[in-house]
Amino acid sequence: MVDTLNALFRWLHILAGITWIGMLYFFNWVNGPMGAVLDGETKKKVVPELMPRALYWFRWGAAWTWITGVILLQIVFYGGGIMFDGDHGWDAGAIVMTAFVFVAPFIYDALHKSPLGKDPKQFGAVAYVLVALVAWLMASWAGFSYRALNIHLAAMFGTIMAFNVWFRIWPAQQVIIKGVKGDGPAADASLVAMAGARSRHNVYMSVALFWGMINFHTTTVAATFGIPASYSFVLYLGVILVAWHIVWHLYKIAPTVKGF
Repeated sequence: MVDTLNALFRWLHILAGITWIGMLYFFNWVNGPMGAVLDGETKKKVVPELMPRALYWFRWGAAWTWITGVILLQIVFYGGGIMFDGDHGWDAGAIVMTAFVFVAPFIYDALHKSPLGKDPKQFGAVAYVLVALVAWLMASWAGFSYRALNIHLAAMFGTIMAFNVWFRIWPAQQVIIKGVKGDGPAADASLVAMAGARSRHNVYMSVALFWGMINFHTTTVAATFGIPASYSFVLYLGVILVAWHIVWHLYKIAPTVKGF
């Protein structure tokens, strides 16, 4: 029964995830550049019809990806006996670092609202240092296994992303759409900028998140590079940098893709 539930919820998790992340990439790499070439009258016709439909699949894809992901954490890790290395168990370190996955969105949100959030490069550098600290604490203090550390970093990214979708991007988009349609005042520029920034953050986190999702299939990679088991978390930190670099290049390519 456990194996059946594992397979079922993985299937649903992937379905919801493809729906969510597919819409995320559409917004950032297709809709954004396309919207930049539309005139005001065209936007009044297109935006109220396109965006509510797209945002429906976007936000519910995010919700079900997160829900099924939490269920899989329970089935595979908390109930599957693969959480810890050595003699570690559910001590204070493990409880705190597991809880941190679900507290992280509020820390991220406060940091981005602070003056630090005004400079994307500075914000990204600080965020990376904090992720490195979290990874080190999960490995050294909480005693998470390689697979548990990977999936909890991925879960942290996913939880922040889902928070952005439901509590920052979706509320902002409702105001933006009503403003374009003429059913309300035009959205403040700062609100538009915030929604765009949170959406871009989600893109950067998503590519790094995928490494944690493939999980078991990366277990031998650290050894291939000669990284000792106790420092295997360093591999994920390297993957994050590579992922962010890939996304940066894709953002550069997106505006160059033209329509007919």
